[in-house]
Amino acid sequence: MREAIDGVFQWTAKHPNIGIEVGCHFVAGSGTAIDPLLPEEGVEWFEGRGLERIVLSNRHHLRDAPRLAERYGCPILCHEAGLHEFADGPAVAGFAFGERLAADLVALEMDAICPEDTVLRIEAGGGALLFADSLIDYGGVGFVPDQLIGDDPEGVKAKIRANAAALLDESFEHLLFAHGDPIVGDGREALRRFLED
Repeated sequence: MREAIDGVFQWTAKHPNIGIEVGCHFVAGSGTAIDPLLPEEGVEWFEGRGLERIVLSNRHHLRDAPRLAERYGCPILCHEAGLHEFADGPAVAGFAFGERLAADLVALEMDAICPEDTVLRIEAGGGALLFADSLIDYGGVGFVPDQLIGDDPEGVKAKIRANAAALLDESFEHLLFAHGDPIVGDGREALRRFLED
């Protein structure tokens, strides 16, 4: 568990289904956990930190959200296009693109790899964009492998590029990822370089 940018904690944990390390985040100001697996410190790390809500950047990132929601009595939120995934539980509430989910968190549209794929604008530490599955960072901003994108990888990549280009109008300094390393301080230029390649 580390404070990646002022007011935003980031940690990685091995995903039990895919067997790789994935990124999880906690926005301290609003008490928002994003795509959480339990950290090494366990569920107790959240004690006294005012956990108010859990936000999924897409429907595939439920991870340990039900355990945290049960323990701390907070809601789980996912974009409304992904709610069918939870028809048999757990209870997940929907949000729309453009909606402010907390005082320091806004849901922005990506809608590329899957309809509910969300970019979260975090208004802390100079501002950050958090990407679900559309962009990753393992040694540089890029796409997930083609076999994970779907039937039309090039079409999806074109849509990601177009939607990511629109994000340059947002206020942010950093990039955070559900898959990959944070880019602190150079996020805008890193995104711009990726789009120009």
